[in-house]
Order: sequence, then C-alpha cells, then structure tokens
Amino acid sequence: MTMDNRFTTTAFTFDGYRVTQTLGVVRGITVRSRSVFGTFGAKVQTVFGGNITMFTRLCENAREEAFNIMLAHAEELGANGVIGIRYDAGELMAGVTEVLCYGTAVVVESA
Repeated sequence: MTMDNRFTTTAFTFDGYRVTQTLGVVRGITVRSRSVFGTFGAKVQTVFGGNITMFTRLCENAREEAFNIMLAHAEELGANGVIGIRYDAGELMAGVTEVLCYGTAVVVESA
C-alpha cells in the first residue's frame, strides 16, 4: 500500500472525510551532514548574497526523507492518513543536523 499524499495534513481533519481510527504517533527522522564540497560551495554563494541553494537543497532533501520515513511508519501501522504533521530540527554537532517529521497516523473514510 502506498499512502496517498492527499491524506497528509498539518490540520486535524480532512474535508469530506472522517477519521474512523487513530493509530498513534508516527515519525520519520534523518540525520544529515554537510559535505566539504557543499560547505565550500555554500561559502562561495554567501559572498554574492541571496538564496544559498546548496543549503536549501540539503534542507529540502532532509525534510522529504523524514516525511517519507514517517509515511512508511504510518503504513506499517495500517494507516491511510496522517494528521497534525509537524517538523522539528536540531543540530547534533557542528555541521550535523537531525530532522524529525511527526504526526498522528489515522484511518479515514469518506464522510
């Protein structure tokens, strides 16, 4: 079963659907580090100002990976949706960041 992204939300309801079962908290976590090349490229970008695309891509990839791990966790529990999705991040050590994506796994049906 592959979860339909339409049934993932930061809200606690889905319009036109009802939650029939709550299966608990699910999470996805990834730990990423910057490569020497990425750090060098980002430093060059800071000289010119604006969006530091190397770090933007790194952050987006980490969030996407954490999200997908969370969805897999929800599917393992038999969920077809996740509500109340949130992200959190923290630095574990210089250049090493963890990204956590979490929410509540649910079963939803048409209202």
